[in-house]
Amino acid sequence: MSDIPMPGVELSNYINGEWRFANCEHWIDDYAPATGEHIASIPCSSSEDIDAAVEAALNAADDWAALSIAERAGWLEKIAEELEERAEEVAQLESLDTGKPITLARSVDASRSVANFRFFAEQGREFESEIFEMKDATNRVVYKPVGVAGLITPWNLPLYLLSWKVAPALLMGNTVVAKPSELTPMTASLLAEVMEAVKLPAGVFNLVHGNGLDAGAPLTSHPDVNLISFTGGTATGREVAKSASSGFKKLSLELGGKNATIVRADVDIANMMPGIVRASFLNQGQVCLCGSRILIHESIYDSFVGAFLEAVSNMVVGDPSDEETELGALISEDHQNKVLSYIDLAEDEGGTILCGGGPPVGIPEAFDNGYWVSPTVIDGLAPDSRCATEEIFGPVVTLHPFSDDEEAIEIANMTDYGLAGSIWTADTEAGSKMAERIDSGMVWVNCWLHRDLRVPFGGVKNSGVGREGGQWSLGFFSEAINICVKH
Repeated sequence: MSDIPMPGVELSNYINGEWRFANCEHWIDDYAPATGEHIASIPCSSSEDIDAAVEAALNAADDWAALSIAERAGWLEKIAEELEERAEEVAQLESLDTGKPITLARSVDASRSVANFRFFAEQGREFESEIFEMKDATNRVVYKPVGVAGLITPWNLPLYLLSWKVAPALLMGNTVVAKPSELTPMTASLLAEVMEAVKLPAGVFNLVHGNGLDAGAPLTSHPDVNLISFTGGTATGREVAKSASSGFKKLSLELGGKNATIVRADVDIANMMPGIVRASFLNQGQVCLCGSRILIHESIYDSFVGAFLEAVSNMVVGDPSDEETELGALISEDHQNKVLSYIDLAEDEGGTILCGGGPPVGIPEAFDNGYWVSPTVIDGLAPDSRCATEEIFGPVVTLHPFSDDEEAIEIANMTDYGLAGSIWTADTEAGSKMAERIDSGMVWVNCWLHRDLRVPFGGVKNSGVGREGGQWSLGFFSEAINICVKH
């Protein structure tokens, strides 16, 4: 077990059970978002490294597929136990690498990563293939591995989302080549250390660091990769889809969102406010499910906005290692500039900045070079303005009044995205009926990000293709084969 890396550490790829540098001598620098400090260098891997990882995965495929699903579930339990032993290390690394508060890294990233492996281990133990009887024959469904799974994950929830893909991929008998975001490589390397520690057979799990062009693209187009699961931006997702389509690979894309938070007139503002604020700004708004558009019934607009601004102004922004911190830094300088450019655009579009709008005041000097944006609330924008319809992916929300449920639904559906949303109301029946008419893959009523891992996860429109979670993950990461035997 290694200690938490010190600044300047050099990470390696993990291929065929061995740690390897990339074939080329180029490196990518990894910076701590809170301070701008250089904390690591990762290999700028190329197609040669992807080829080596895929070859290792292919060589391990037959033996891994030959295990029973119960045996593979046992391996997931071993991984979960080792991850749990290193939970605090996971949290510390995730906070350092993403700039998120340590409390969030513990309660969400570290705990959910363990839970993902445990959940799919249980799914494996409970798994039963279907049998369909006919008068003169029996149909038996057999679930076979797809083959080599290429898994590409983003920077906002690095190990959380990597484990969400790795666990079902391994459970269903596939071998894996994982490519994490180059902006947040730390916990992916830790997961490879875990695989090494539990003595997972060589080649079953392979990790290749690098950027999208040099490592991601060769992975998605590789002729021996049978499946791609990608989580990230919509523009990149389009390129992944193009690259994978020529090989008829199985494809799952979880992409961007521009989600609506609908506040009906009958809402209990005081009781619901903590949940609405959380939906707006969790992880600095860098969650694809965040409600970045708040639609408020006109009869309570002023009272809601006043209470919302009070709650937002009381949020603690600062040192991610401080237990009291609620919001940390954005992931990179480029992303900070993007978010700030949208705030400028909002003013050009006629919006009024009610709070935030720039770096927070009073941040300690140690964080002067970090990538900070205060939680920002914007009023007065048209619901079809760019800032209200394009994904910003930061601590920025826009406010919009509506007159009745019909108008709220119309505004909610006014974007090219369709990932998630939430409705806040005293009338849960009315809220549920509204939810059915919103063009989103997931809608919560009187809660947000309240996850049952058995349910389908994914979006519609430009928010993605396919579903993962529970049986949907088991189906995606396998090939269902029917065998019909006549009596």
